[in-house]
Amino acid sequence: MRNFSVQKLDENLPIEADWKVTVLTFLDKNANSTEVGYKKLINQSKEYDSRPNQVLIQETPKWKKLLSFVGPGFLVSVAYLDPGNLETDLQAGANHKYELLWIVLLGLIFALIIQSRSANLGVVTGKHLSEHCKTEYPSPVNYILWLLAEVAVIAADIPEVIGTAFALNLLFHIPIWCGVLLAGLNTLLLLGLQRYGIRKLEVAIGILVLVVGGCFFSVMVQAKPSPEEIITGMFVPKLSGTGATRDAIALIGALNMPHNLFLHSALVISRKINHSFEGIRSARKYFLLESGVALFIAFLINVSVVSVSGSVCWQQNLSLENKAQCENITLNSAAFLLKNALGNWSSKVYAISLLASGQSSTVTGTYAGQFIMQGFLDLKMELWLRNLVTRFIAIAPSLVACIIGGASGASRLIIIASMILSFELPFALVPLLRFTSSEVKMGRHKSSVMVTFLSWLLGFCSIGINLYFLSTTVMGRIITENHSSKASSIVAGVFIFPIMILYVSLLFYLTMKKETPVTIGSSTLVMNPVRSSASEMERRSEGIPKVYEMEGDDDIVSV
Repeated sequence: MRNFSVQKLDENLPIEADWKVTVLTFLDKNANSTEVGYKKLINQSKEYDSRPNQVLIQETPKWKKLLSFVGPGFLVSVAYLDPGNLETDLQAGANHKYELLWIVLLGLIFALIIQSRSANLGVVTGKHLSEHCKTEYPSPVNYILWLLAEVAVIAADIPEVIGTAFALNLLFHIPIWCGVLLAGLNTLLLLGLQRYGIRKLEVAIGILVLVVGGCFFSVMVQAKPSPEEIITGMFVPKLSGTGATRDAIALIGALNMPHNLFLHSALVISRKINHSFEGIRSARKYFLLESGVALFIAFLINVSVVSVSGSVCWQQNLSLENKAQCENITLNSAAFLLKNALGNWSSKVYAISLLASGQSSTVTGTYAGQFIMQGFLDLKMELWLRNLVTRFIAIAPSLVACIIGGASGASRLIIIASMILSFELPFALVPLLRFTSSEVKMGRHKSSVMVTFLSWLLGFCSIGINLYFLSTTVMGRIITENHSSKASSIVAGVFIFPIMILYVSLLFYLTMKKETPVTIGSSTLVMNPVRSSASEMERRSEGIPKVYEMEGDDDIVSV
């Protein structure tokens, strides 16, 4: 046995000091581990610090440090303000006044919990969700998850593109199919902003969010809803009236955005943080605060949308024309309803908010598509080409629907898109919850027992609600559209039943799959957190001692 030395590890690795000590302990016990295998692990970790456009965190003063973290949460919050959500809010207010506001509140609280898990995954590991999926699952499952994620991006983009097209039609009388093509041009905006760094994109999206909020708040002031009824609707659960359960489920479904889970875990990596234990914990705290503020603003905007349609459609002496529009309100018809009830200016302000909502959400959707493609497939594609490919895939269904079906076809496509998103949610949510509750991946930063239990409970409740909404909607349409034909119902069952079996089987696999351990060479490394005394923690907070003396069969191992 000969002594050998392991030199100090790079302190800038996206792993905490305890992880480094565990690796060294592992090497001490597994002297046959190859230097190549270990270097490969270290090089993978170093990729985090070489990511472009990282934002440096200014530690002092505190308010500047907080501002350094502001951005990812606002990009993520856009998904909760997209045209699909606006349409669902308008329908909830028109049908039930303010009674379903408590559903909006619960939905965004759940969104904060889940989005914070996504942010933690990126902060702690330096990898986003799609990269973890590629590492964790075998190739066939990985390709299935990639296809499902891409379909989710397309489904999320459909109401965003169509909403933008409706807004352009209302403001400039541009044909809807032309508006879809113009909406696709925001790729050029994305490319232009990315050249100047992520902060420019974050500022642009933040301004668009404020435009959406300002427009709807101004219309809400003119509509004069009752503050007492709004507060009651937020905090007194009630499901009364025809279709209340259906509309509540639709609200929850609209607030579930699978691509957002991939996006948030990637956006937080844009911050160059201190990767000590305390540095990571501080970053998690600031990202949670930033996400909470962003989602609170999104909540207020959703409340204003519900309040506008609720106050307008529940007015006394409502005209027959307005009543008909309230019974079947859509993104397009809402403008005419507001024009008749509140004046022409309210219709224009609504169109501006719809345009800002559509443009901001399509940009972030394209951004999510980039990370999904890069993470699952590890494609070495030029940024401009990846943008164009993602954008073309996303707008193609909307363009076809608008050309063939016009405004009514586009509205039906939005409903189909919401059903697809409900179907897709578990395949992003379950891996996320598995990874963030894993000691192997998260070390001492894994979710606590209480947070893990709450996340899984809310996750399965959301999945169950979405599956209920999906199954009842699909079967209802099959029965009504096929005029209760027994033969057509049998054919539909033959196709739907195997799909549901595959769906449940894949979901069960993702939930129960044994975790893949980290490997170095031919040996296995289980990254258990190291418990140590206070003095040892202080020593580690300043880095690992430069040279460790160990016994082994190798000569000097440098890493």
